[in-house]
Amino acid sequence: MLKKYSTRRQFLNYGKLSFLFFLYSCGNSLKKFKVGFQSSIYPKSLKDTFPAIWQKENINFSKLQLEKNKIKLSKSDFILINDGWLNSINFNSFQKINNLFSNDLLDKRSRDFLKSFKEYQRDKLFPIGVVPYAVIIKNNKDLIYDASNSWDFLLDEKLKGKIIFPQSPRILISISKKISVKNSLSKLKEQAMLFEDKNSINYLINSYASVAIIPFSLCEKYLRIDSRLSMVFPNKGVPLMWNFLLIKSNIKNIALNDWIKSLEKRATIDKLANQGWYLPFKNQYSQDKYNTKIEKNNYGPSKNCWENSWSFSPLNQGERLILENLWNQSLTP
Repeated sequence: MLKKYSTRRQFLNYGKLSFLFFLYSCGNSLKKFKVGFQSSIYPKSLKDTFPAIWQKENINFSKLQLEKNKIKLSKSDFILINDGWLNSINFNSFQKINNLFSNDLLDKRSRDFLKSFKEYQRDKLFPIGVVPYAVIIKNNKDLIYDASNSWDFLLDEKLKGKIIFPQSPRILISISKKISVKNSLSKLKEQAMLFEDKNSINYLINSYASVAIIPFSLCEKYLRIDSRLSMVFPNKGVPLMWNFLLIKSNIKNIALNDWIKSLEKRATIDKLANQGWYLPFKNQYSQDKYNTKIEKNNYGPSKNCWENSWSFSPLNQGERLILENLWNQSLTP
């Protein structure tokens, strides 16, 4: 009887230990990680891929001096951020990411772009998406042909004071270099109605503006509801906006790895590309999206456009001064 009781007690103890181990394992795998990102610039198709258990922190990286954004960043386990805001963060706060994800997952375009970063930076950056800038034309179908072939169309006299440019001197300078006209940067500035990022599509729709240059993922949905708008990607190439994943704490959780893998599902790749988000992964189905137009609406960059498009590598102090001087000189009458 004692032996039987002892065996039963051992069995119950084993059961308790197993149950505790199960709870620990679940707690570890279902931990409520916090992902920080600026919600307004990410397409719904990407946000829908986040596991429900993740806690989302909306961070405005352009206003990190504000205390609320600093707190959100400090409490985030990992963040999503585009290349334009990388200078605003402290890389020392992040962990090396190549321990979690292999660079073998990435395509040549993203691996080559990472090489432009310093080693301490690229070891902590994982490209998660690339978004091409698009030219959005309102109420002027006659511009489409010229805009498809060259950036020179921006200097059309009829567009003077009617173009919304990105709020980035570097982007405008890069576009001016694609225009075969002397003093093209100064002439582009004369064409500007305003310089805006977040609300550029709204200004285009609700003003006398005729053209706006906007990241594909921020304007795609408006083309489906406003027949006045046309989207064009010049064959001479467009600026590219890169988005990265950075890990704030030393995460060794299968949930993050599973999320990356889930992005490679064909249905997910289709949804992301339809909303202007291209995965920089080397699997063939992801790569095919760079070579085909979006079938439903027949828009998207052509193969020539992708081949001629450009990314913005980190600037050293000397390069930054050169661009600042170039911009300031273009202000001189």
